[in-house]
Amino acid sequence: MTTKVGEVSKKTSFFASAWKMNRAKIGFAATIVVVGFALAGPFFAPFTATEFVDMPNTVDVPGTFFGTDFLGQDVWSRFLLGGRSILFLGAMSTIIGVLAGAMLGVIAAYIKGSLNSVIMRTFDIIIAFPGILWALLLVSMLGSSSLLIILATVISTVPRVGRIIYGAAVAVVEKDFVSAATAIGESRFRIVFREVLPNVTSTLLVETNLRFTYSIGGIASLAFLGFTSDPTGANWGTMVQENSSAIILQPWGVVLPVVAIALLTIGTGLIGDAFSRVSAGIDRGRND
Repeated sequence: MTTKVGEVSKKTSFFASAWKMNRAKIGFAATIVVVGFALAGPFFAPFTATEFVDMPNTVDVPGTFFGTDFLGQDVWSRFLLGGRSILFLGAMSTIIGVLAGAMLGVIAAYIKGSLNSVIMRTFDIIIAFPGILWALLLVSMLGSSSLLIILATVISTVPRVGRIIYGAAVAVVEKDFVSAATAIGESRFRIVFREVLPNVTSTLLVETNLRFTYSIGGIASLAFLGFTSDPTGANWGTMVQENSSAIILQPWGVVLPVVAIALLTIGTGLIGDAFSRVSAGIDRGRND
C-alpha cells in the first residue's frame, strides 16, 4: 500500500511541477481552444459540410462569417465540422502506437537476446523510411479508409516510441528492485508491466505528447494530398488543399484550418516541453 501511495504522490508531483511552468499553461489553453472548436463545432455549424450557400470564393456573403470556399460552401461551417475527424484519427493513432511501442520497447529492454535483436532491427528498418512514405504506400495500395489511415500512422509511431522507451527502460532493468523481483521468482510479465513500465512513465508522457503532434500533422498532410476516408466531408487538411489555388481571392478557407493546426501543434509542443523539463529535472522551481 505504501508503494502505491508513493507512486500516486510521484505522479501528482510530476504534473504539479509541469503545471507551474507558464509554457504548460499557455500550451494547455491553446490546445483546449482548438479541441473545443473541433469537438463542439459540429453542434454550432450553420450549414452542412456539402450545403451550397453562394457563388464560389466570395468573402462577403450574408449569413456567413468568412464567406464561401471554391465550391460555394460556407467556410465557417466546414471549419467547425472539419476538426473532429482529424482529432479522432490522431488520438486513436497515438494511443495504439504509443501502447504498442512502449510494450515492445520495455520487452526488448528486459528480455534481450534474439528477441531484442528482432524487435530493434525491425524498428530500424521502419525508421529508415519517412513516416509519410509508409502512409502513402499503404493508403494508395489499399484505399484511404479511417482504419487504414490509423494503421499507416501507427506503423510510423510504434518504432519511434519503442526506441525511446527502450533507451529509458534499459537503465531501469539494471536496478536492484528488478533483480530482487527476478530473484524471488516473479513472472516476466509481472516484472515488465509492474516493475519496469511504471518507471518510464514520465518519458512515456513526453513521447505521447510528441507523437500526438506528429500524428495530427501526418493525417492533415494525407488529407491535403487527397487521402481521406470521406473526400466530400469537411476536413482541415482537405480545406487547405481545396482552397489553396484561390487563396488571394478567399484566404479564410486556408487561414482558418492552418491556424487551428498550428495552434494545436504549438500547444501540445509547449505541454510536451514542460513534461520533458520536469522529467529531466530542469527548471522544477521556475515558472517560465
